[in-house]
Amino acid sequence: MPTPNEQTAEGSSAAQVVAIASDHAGVQLKEALKTVIRDAGLVALDLGTNGDNSVDYPDFADAVADAMKSGKAARGVVICGSGIGISIAANRHRHIRAALVSDGLAARLARQHNDANVLALGARLTGEDTAKDALKQFLATPYEGGRHQKRIDKMS
Repeated sequence: MPTPNEQTAEGSSAAQVVAIASDHAGVQLKEALKTVIRDAGLVALDLGTNGDNSVDYPDFADAVADAMKSGKAARGVVICGSGIGISIAANRHRHIRAALVSDGLAARLARQHNDANVLALGARLTGEDTAKDALKQFLATPYEGGRHQKRIDKMS
């Protein structure tokens, strides 16, 4: 991963880039969430998909994981119909801690206690306003460390 002074291809440090991807069920929600990322002063690295043709969600979870592993992004957002499949696919990668959340409180706790670096959402189960709140909480909440770190170490 690059140091904070190294730049991504977009000209932003990886810490300022959020990789975001969805399958066909999540395209509309993905577009809405890119605005939240930009409004937070961050860069949305859109890794697809961009249409309603059926695609396989593991490919898009892999794209976010690869962007994070290569240092292009420090955080990610993945979306599919339920959020379940894409969160499972994302968590296959050892450097990913994807949290499937249903509201802002769960997103905040995922950051505080689990140092989640990927937010997973279900487009068919989570309304747009709730998803936006969850993303805002995810982006704004720091990891507490402390008593939680030994558990994170066991997963990394």
